[in-house]
Amino acid sequence: MRLDKFLKISRVIKRRTVANEAADSGRISINGKVVKPSYEVKVGDVVEIKFGDKISKFEILMVPEKVGKEVGEVIKIL
Repeated sequence: MRLDKFLKISRVIKRRTVANEAADSGRISINGKVVKPSYEVKVGDVVEIKFGDKISKFEILMVPEKVGKEVGEVIKIL
């Protein structure tokens, strides 16, 4: 699943376009590397997002096949 779509369905970022812009501007890194919105996320990836002077860091626990309200826990905040 694409990074921008994953951030939207996991409710880390509210809109996919905002996730897309954040990745394009270099504010999202996975496993220490700056990535593009089209990056395919995998279980175990550690994502770091910079919001101004605040940094959010979490690990991907699962990549859901279907998108819905009953997705459950897909990230673990570090």
